[in-house]
Amino acid sequence: MESGEPAMEENRITIEPGKRSGQPCIRGLRITVWDVLGWLAAGVKEEQILADYPDLEAADFPAVFEYATRLGRRVAQ
Repeated sequence: MESGEPAMEENRITIEPGKRSGQPCIRGLRITVWDVLGWLAAGVKEEQILADYPDLEAADFPAVFEYATRLGRRVAQ
């Protein structure tokens, strides 16, 4: 993490070997960052995702976006 940037996703995005093939998951759940981004890209609203997956929290969405943004920046450099 770069200095001066908030650590928002640090506790919300987890990577565990053996869980979802080591993909980044939300708070240790079996729901990946890519699952959430895929649902959003398909037009599913955050409110519907929360209703369908009650273990998710509204605060998980900004962490997903931040994680994806940081990964994208790393790839683009």
